[in-house]
Amino acid sequence: MPPPTSTDPWLAARRFGVVIDAGSSGSRLQIYSWKDPNIALIDGGDSVRHTLPKVEKGVKVGEDWITKVEPGLSSFADNPEGVAGYLEPLIQHARSRIPPSLEPETPLFLLATAGMRLLSPIQQARVLNAACQYLRSASNFRIEGESKDGPCGLSVQIITGEEEGLFGWIAVNYLMDGFTGRRSEKTTYGFLDMGGASTQIAFEPADSKLQNNDETLVDVRLRLLGGEEVKHRVFVTTWLGYGTNQARERYVTETIRLAEEARTADGVDADVIPDPCLPKDLVLLETSPRLDESFSHSSAPHKLVGTGSFTQCLQKTAPLLNKDAPCLAAPCLFNGVHVPPINFASSHFIGVSEYWYSSEHVFGLGGPYDFVQYERAAMEFCRRDWDGIVEQHELSKQSGLLGGDGEVLQDGQVVKTGVWGDRVELSRLQMQCFKAAWVVNILHEGIGIPRIVDPGGNSSTRGEQVAQQAEVKGLGRPMFQSLDSVEGIAISWTLGKMVLEASKEVKPLSSHTKPLVDPAQDIPSTSQNPPIKPIRPPFFDLDVIEEKLSQHLPPALTRQSLGFSPIAFFFYIVVFLLLSCMICRVRKSFRVTFRRMRRSPFKRDLDISYSMEEGSLPPGAPRHSSSWTIASLFRSLRRLMSSSLVPSRPRLTPLITTTPRPHLRHAHSLPTPSSPARATPTQYHNAYPTFGTSTSSQYHSRSSSPTPTVLGFDDDGSTTSMLPSSISSLSAGAPSVARSRNSSQMSLATLVPRSLSRASSMSQIPTDTLGEE
Repeated sequence: MPPPTSTDPWLAARRFGVVIDAGSSGSRLQIYSWKDPNIALIDGGDSVRHTLPKVEKGVKVGEDWITKVEPGLSSFADNPEGVAGYLEPLIQHARSRIPPSLEPETPLFLLATAGMRLLSPIQQARVLNAACQYLRSASNFRIEGESKDGPCGLSVQIITGEEEGLFGWIAVNYLMDGFTGRRSEKTTYGFLDMGGASTQIAFEPADSKLQNNDETLVDVRLRLLGGEEVKHRVFVTTWLGYGTNQARERYVTETIRLAEEARTADGVDADVIPDPCLPKDLVLLETSPRLDESFSHSSAPHKLVGTGSFTQCLQKTAPLLNKDAPCLAAPCLFNGVHVPPINFASSHFIGVSEYWYSSEHVFGLGGPYDFVQYERAAMEFCRRDWDGIVEQHELSKQSGLLGGDGEVLQDGQVVKTGVWGDRVELSRLQMQCFKAAWVVNILHEGIGIPRIVDPGGNSSTRGEQVAQQAEVKGLGRPMFQSLDSVEGIAISWTLGKMVLEASKEVKPLSSHTKPLVDPAQDIPSTSQNPPIKPIRPPFFDLDVIEEKLSQHLPPALTRQSLGFSPIAFFFYIVVFLLLSCMICRVRKSFRVTFRRMRRSPFKRDLDISYSMEEGSLPPGAPRHSSSWTIASLFRSLRRLMSSSLVPSRPRLTPLITTTPRPHLRHAHSLPTPSSPARATPTQYHNAYPTFGTSTSSQYHSRSSSPTPTVLGFDDDGSTTSMLPSSISSLSAGAPSVARSRNSSQMSLATLVPRSLSRASSMSQIPTDTLGEE
């Protein structure tokens, strides 16, 4: 049917939201709608101020708000190009039900569950990227931009089992009016969900002290139409491998293992194994790849023959709960998983999915749960002959019965049982005995819900005596009920997601109020052990980048045409060039550092020798020379790192300055001052006016004019003094007037200003100026 027109009063101030539940067996699109929160508050007034926005079906009449495609999205793990064609009928269906003018403000979510969780991170990234690209190009629905959460932000993502449980908890309590601004008048319902691979629990602990201190709880914040925010601290966890299918696989593995052990010990034929969890005389061929290779027949098919004993099935499946597993954070329910204490006197639990299917579709006992009724129905079904069950199933299909609860009503009375409609397949009937036992064990042995047994042993129980709320909402017992829908609205985690989105549109009471986000986004980043760890595929992947860019490349440059990935080739070329540039950049620094490592022991020995010549060692100087030390290596490495990270300074040209020529003196005729470094050239000249006739006159004739001194910069930036050649020649003439070898040696203090570095100065002065005759 076409989308509603603008003249339709139902469409006035209506908002829409679309969710694609990408499960393991198929993807289901659901369209929801709600009235604009501001308009709803104006129309309803105080009567709706303390309620959440009313989320309804996305169509005015009919069931066109749901459509489904098969198989699951995870089947495109190795063929992401097929995702677009897979999603096309879903998007076209949504566009045909939502007015085009409302598409830009309609949020669209593709949230994948169990099937996508089993893929590798790279496969997850490819599928999500392909889905994101198609959703952006095929519609104008509101989709988040690229972020750390994914190519389409939180609009296209894989949710965890805990997130699935929290959304389901919101849906249940929304339908049951569990949310209100007056917390003293209401209590929230716990949520139980069981699929084929896992089972979840989500509930709000009744202990207020526990709510304030337990870090395993998650904040769920919603906003009522009046702007008031309600916050609930909810515990949620999931048990992987404890869904019905995975539990059945573990049960078969254990059964075959015990049979193989019996074969080895007693020589018993283990090819035929009695199974109390199958209807009587049903034969199934089962193999178990999980068994150890020591059992020679483990990989061969084994015949499991049903004995139809529900009581024995309960006993044999109970150990699968693994209640003896170590509990690291007490208290624990089963498999060592921590769960806060549950007060069943005040807690109400609602079960969906397998809890509903196992109760309603075969036994007709959906709704209020009564253990006596349920156990009686299961025992009767299990001990039925399998051939009779198959015959009855065929008759039901031929007569066109549309039931499914196994009961035939006539004038309001049940006249026959064991009659099933088309939606109950033979595979369901084969596993019904096992699934019924597994549900009972999870509820009572696992979660701990008390068994309520009629002490009088009457043939009827109190299952039909329900509270007034049960008559209105379809609920009964305060401890546990199985449900599929409430007032025509299916209980689904997708509904909880849409309730949260509608709540986000409510205007808060204060502009400083923290925005509403999904519960998983509300967990503090400082949490050491967060209760929910979102699934985020890798952000960087060459194949994903190639898929994005290949759309803009000519056909001749694609992978199919070239035989290799041009994007990957270009990427590796860029990486090679960058590495080459980095190596060239640090080449000089590495060479200089290597030279310093070789030269530093020689320079250090020179410093020590000249210090010893003046009668003292510098503080901390070693008493012996060493050619190499660990400290010098680390100093060189630090210089290398700093020079490679910090831009090098340009080499400066030599700077010529003028300084007065220092006076020369005869070394042996000088009195030894207490501090030679403080003596000035003028003092020495006044004390010894005649150094030599020719030399002295030449010196005095030139001392009136300044003598240029050249200052340069070493490789490491230190200043180096280069004395003019006149001083060197003057120094070379000193031995001619010397009377002895000792008197011919001139002190370095009189030749070079003390402010200059000794090591740098000596590297520039020829060695023959040291006074050798």
